[in-house]
Parts: sequence; C-alpha cells; structure tokens
Amino acid sequence: MNTPASGGSMFDFVNQYFDHAARWSDHPKGLLDQIKACNSVYRFNFPFRCPDGTIDTIRAWRVEHSHHRNPTKGGIRYALHVDEEEVKALAALMTYKCAIVDVPFGGAKGAVQIDPKQYSVDQLERITRRYAHELVKKNFLGPGVDVPAPDYGTGEREMAWIADTYMAVHPGALDGLGCVTGKPVSQGGVRGRKEATGRGLFFAVREATTFADDMKAIGLTPGLEGKRVVVQGLGNVGFHVAKFCREGGAIVIAIAEAEGAIVNENGLDADAVWLHRQATGSILGFPRARDLTPSMAALELDCDILIPAALENVLTKENAPRIKARIIVEGANGPTTPEAEAVFREKGVMVLPDLYANAGGVTVSYFEWLKNLSHVRFGRMEKRLEERDEASFVRALEQLTGKSLSDEDKRVLVHGAEEEDIVNSGLEETMIVAYHAIRDELKKNPKLGDLRAAAFITAIDKIATSYRELGVFP
Repeated sequence: MNTPASGGSMFDFVNQYFDHAARWSDHPKGLLDQIKACNSVYRFNFPFRCPDGTIDTIRAWRVEHSHHRNPTKGGIRYALHVDEEEVKALAALMTYKCAIVDVPFGGAKGAVQIDPKQYSVDQLERITRRYAHELVKKNFLGPGVDVPAPDYGTGEREMAWIADTYMAVHPGALDGLGCVTGKPVSQGGVRGRKEATGRGLFFAVREATTFADDMKAIGLTPGLEGKRVVVQGLGNVGFHVAKFCREGGAIVIAIAEAEGAIVNENGLDADAVWLHRQATGSILGFPRARDLTPSMAALELDCDILIPAALENVLTKENAPRIKARIIVEGANGPTTPEAEAVFREKGVMVLPDLYANAGGVTVSYFEWLKNLSHVRFGRMEKRLEERDEASFVRALEQLTGKSLSDEDKRVLVHGAEEEDIVNSGLEETMIVAYHAIRDELKKNPKLGDLRAAAFITAIDKIATSYRELGVFP
C-alpha cells in the first residue's frame, strides 16, 4: 500500500491524505479536484494604533474552502505563528468534518496573526471588531454566508464582539445572531457548546472501544474502564476530554502543557489540575504527581490511549516509533504527519482522525445556529409536557405495583429534558452514527488501511453527492 509522501505545509499534508484516500474512489478527477480546492481566500491587512502611538499592521485571513453547502463554517484563531497555508488546511478539514457528521455547512477558517496575550482586553476588542467589519464588507460573514466560531486564542467573548459588530452593520437583521457560534448563552449561545469538542472526543473513543474484535486486534479489552490515558493540552478541549474520560472510568495518568507534564499512575483529576494551574501559573508541582520535562516526553509514556489536544505536527517520523499508546485520539487539528501515520499503521495503532474525532465543536455549533434561526431555546416547547406525561406514568406504575417510589426516583423519572440534555444527546447520536459509517467503510474496503482514509472517503462521497445533486457534475 502506498503512503502519502512527507514534507510540505499542513495544507500539503491534508491534501496528501485526501489524495491517498481518493485513490479508492470512483469519482472523476475533475470532481475530486473541485472538492480538494480552496474556493475563496481573503487575505488582508489593517492598521492598529498601539498605546505608545506607534502603528502595527495586523495580518488576517478568512478562507472558504467549499461552497457545496452554504453557509460555510469554521473557527477563528488568534496566533502569532499562523499563516495562510495553515488556514487553508484547517478550512479544508472543516469541509470534510462537516460532511462526516452530516451538518449542512461548507468548510471555512479564519485567523488573525497576533499573540492575544500581548494585548489588553480593550485592544483585543478593537482588533476583533475591525476584523469582523472587514469580513462584513467583503460578504465573508453572515448567518447564510459564513459562520465563524471560536478556535485557538479565541472564545465566547470574541464571538460576542463579532455578533455585536455584525448587528451594528445590519440593524434589524432577524437572524443576525446566527452569524457566529460559540457565543455566551446570554448572547444567543447554546448550553453545552463550550464542552462540545472534549465531549465529542469522549463519545468517539468510548464508541471505538465497544467493538471487541477491534480491541482484540490492538491488544486491549473492550470498554473505557481502567484504560490509561495521556492528554496533551489543558485548554478547553484537553481539560474537558480528560474530565469526561475520568468520569467514564478511564485513568488519566498524565497531562502535558507547554511548561511540562505531570504524571500519576493512579490518576489525575482535571478539575484539580486546572485549579492548581490557575493558582500557580503551571501544572508542574501538582501534589502527588511527578513532573516530567520536556512536555513532549509525555507523548511517549506507556499508556492505552493518547489524546494530543494542543498542537499540530506533534507526532512525527522521529517520535512515532517510540509511541506506546494503542489508540490515538486526535483532539487537535493535524497532530499526526503522514510519515507518523505510516508508522502507526505498521504498528497496528488505531488512530481516530481529527476530521472525525474533534467534530463535536462544529456539531454543537450547528445546534446553536439552528437555535438562532428558530429563536427558541431547545426544550422550551416540550419540557413541561414531557414531565406531565412521565408523572402520569409514575402514578400508574405505583397504582399497578402497590409500591411508592422515593422522591429521588420520582425526580429522576419525571425530569424533562433541558437544553443541555438535548444538545448532549444530539452530539452523542452524531458521534456514534459517524463512527459506525467510517468503520463500516473500512470493513467494506480493508485496502484503505486505516480510519483516516475511511473518514476521507466517507466525506468525499457525501460532498460528491452534493455536487451531483446540484447538477454541477454528471
């Protein structure tokens, strides 16, 4: 089996993975070229006056990779190291990601080349609003056009600024809040969005470990219970996946951050580690854990599940032979290079690829977008009706059995679904269905070799169907 060649930018890597998988499709070359290409790249600069009176030139991008579905969708990252190739790669991944989890968006991504830690809140607001205004001017922002979300270096605050800027330019726009997702709940956000990517990773690995034959093939027993997990990154994604894995019965033996890693074979509590870092500025020195430096050394610890949830290109041809995990769950975008992927395939390591595994964020962003368009909170219409129906059932059960349930049992049985319950249920359903589709594709065509290629083929087929239904290709 041929392996994608090494070298090049992150966008090159994504396209190498695409080409590797596309070899097994029967779609015409012209259609495959259209699916792979970035449709629109908007690069621009704008001036920013610093407190000392000097002028900085801020570089920014918005890339819309595919318009086979509208609007396009993808996060905005603030990072000093970001460049155009990276933004194009992330936009492409969003296209495939949205197709895999069946949300009706094309892929997009945005970036501002700054280190947000070097700016005050007031300065970040000015930069964010100017960036949003530039997007509005070129029609790269709107609920039916292009819908950003948080990414590295941004969060609810920045999304609220973007929504407010859009509404200021479009006063009276009925669906205006749908121009961006990941907003605070008070500004049209949805409950469960902040945890969504980490929760989606948990659902992905939990589902993957339920198949006894798959687990036997990599030397593990079914289920998450007792599995030793290493998490790289204690940001929003890493924190939540560590938390949910621990609650699901796994043992988080190590957490890594920029300053180093901490290890405790008996398990780490992500909440406690987070509080320690907030108090001290570092995860190092956490009670009852040993420090490990450099941080990258944590990737090579003996564990069952490795979750890189921080940076791209951290698993390379150099360290891949030393990785001991049997399952790798890609919480970050692009953490594995093509050469490392070849090593993992040879070693029989299961890799849950980024274009599936970290799709929880865009899935719940879709729910938020639907909420903004419908102008009603999930659960508002049916919650009390559900509770009345359940209460009637409980009363009938007590009469039939002659036994009374405890108040706590009644409370659990009668509880109607809140917005977060509905969101989490929808996310769970999405991640499970998507995994089965990818796994079935690999079982149908073992020559694909791994779940990443199967995920790409799944996405390619769905996007190709959209183009054909539009009449663009025969």
